[in-house]
Amino acid sequence: MTRSTDLKPESVFRYFEEICQVPRPSKKEEKIIAYLKAFGEKQGLETQVDEAGNVLIRKPATPGKENLQTVVLQSHVDMVCEKNNDVEHDFLTDPIRTETDGEWMKAKGTTLGADNGIGVATQLAVLAADDIEHGPLECLFTVDEETGLTGAFALKEGFIRGDILLNLDSEDEGELFIGCAGGIDSVGEFRYEETEVPTGYFFFRVEVKGLKGGHSGADIHLGLGNANKILNRFLSQTFRKYDMYLCEIDGGNLRNAIAREAYAVCAIPFADKESIRVDLNLFMADIENELSVVEPNVQLLLESEPARTRAIDRKTTRNLLLTLYGLPHGVYAMSQDIPGLVETSTNLASVKMKEGHIIRIETSQRSSVLSARDDMAQTVRAVFELGGASVSSGDGYPGWKPNPHSAILKVAEESYKRLFGTEAKVMAIHAGLECGLFLDKYPSLDMISFGPTLRGVHSPDERMYIPSVDKFWQHLTDILAHVPEKR
Repeated sequence: MTRSTDLKPESVFRYFEEICQVPRPSKKEEKIIAYLKAFGEKQGLETQVDEAGNVLIRKPATPGKENLQTVVLQSHVDMVCEKNNDVEHDFLTDPIRTETDGEWMKAKGTTLGADNGIGVATQLAVLAADDIEHGPLECLFTVDEETGLTGAFALKEGFIRGDILLNLDSEDEGELFIGCAGGIDSVGEFRYEETEVPTGYFFFRVEVKGLKGGHSGADIHLGLGNANKILNRFLSQTFRKYDMYLCEIDGGNLRNAIAREAYAVCAIPFADKESIRVDLNLFMADIENELSVVEPNVQLLLESEPARTRAIDRKTTRNLLLTLYGLPHGVYAMSQDIPGLVETSTNLASVKMKEGHIIRIETSQRSSVLSARDDMAQTVRAVFELGGASVSSGDGYPGWKPNPHSAILKVAEESYKRLFGTEAKVMAIHAGLECGLFLDKYPSLDMISFGPTLRGVHSPDERMYIPSVDKFWQHLTDILAHVPEKR
């Protein structure tokens, strides 16, 4: 465990260390909700918890700042729970074990939870501080951002009263975000029958590992490898060449993470045992060549497996492999308004075998243009339906249309220039933020999003650039001292 006293700002890292001890997987946030409620009450501050589990803590203005507009500081309390396969960790009970690597903080084989735990810790440091100036404050802590934005969806009118909302869930220090993509999930399911595998077959497990993974919004433009696509490419090649039976398949985990690992258990005639190993070596050489820059550690492994008697029926196997091949993944369109911004993308997130002889494929589509988001979802639906899968879609969540004339944006820009002598970048982000939902419920809110520098979020490679946290803290506290007066 890294000692918070060695890091600056000490109060932010101390609270981050505290919440790293509190399990907070998405949809399992009871412990962090209780922690926050107890924190607010211990500070003697007005504290509320709504039906969804969102926590709101209000802090009065410091003397002389009572006439400033009320600011809502907002972060989500849940974290993506990903770990390397060789790591023993129970996210429901075990603390996150942090460590420093030079100027970076990371966790030992798991996600760090800085997304969005560092925002939560920063809010706690503001609430506990007696040496910073600010107007009336509301600190909103939302639940279940990562797997459905259900906390933001459930927010009731009147729960917050602020004029300005500062979302602390961005991942590049020095960048001010004023817009984000909306998203929707599309799920396909195959129902299969079991078929008997004949005698005289060689059973093997083929596995894709060593990929970086990452956020399906923030990292989708990097061209990272998708374990589901790579595995299916090899399986499809094998299915066409040999009399192959597919016994088991599993890849990826979360809808908003690029799949890092995937495996399948298959069977082919014993006579082809050596040939399949040659095929894998040739295929591996192709993948290494294609991904040499972005995925230097990619691995494909093939190991023998004990014999099994049952497999997925051949028709479903064929339809599944063709569907996985046809499903798009990655960037579909770039923004015509903001240079360098991804407009529309889709993520082939996970492939899972479920009880009842069901294979479930989860995907997510994102776009800053609502009609383009829905068109991408229809493209995915068409592939599922052509493959014979049943399809369902979520309700989706709205994007956040940029407001370049925002008053709080001007304050934040002036603050950054005054503090650091350089201009902050004003950006929109392809990742989804809760801001679109807040704006839907509170149309008059003036919002920006910013945060310290994070990398590799939603994967065990998640890390936080320690010096950026102090700059983020300085920037935030300076903004709070210069918020516009009430109109």
